[in-house]
Amino acid sequence: MVSLETEICACNNLSVKDIKECIVTNNYTTLQELLKNDVCPMGDKCEACRDEGINNDGLNIPFVLTRVKQGQL
Repeated sequence: MVSLETEICACNNLSVKDIKECIVTNNYTTLQELLKNDVCPMGDKCEACRDEGINNDGLNIPFVLTRVKQGQL
């Protein structure tokens, strides 16, 4: 299991926990909704957090969204 404190979006300084809270609070269900939101911007400055992850480890915004939708986070 990934730590909730793991940084996912370095450009916006967002951790797994921050992204999870944004998804749950705003009822985002798609990656497009999440990336285009103005409440908690993410993935808007570089593409690493949307693709391979900031550490090339696969931990990215789509990963967090999927785990939240599956109830794993």
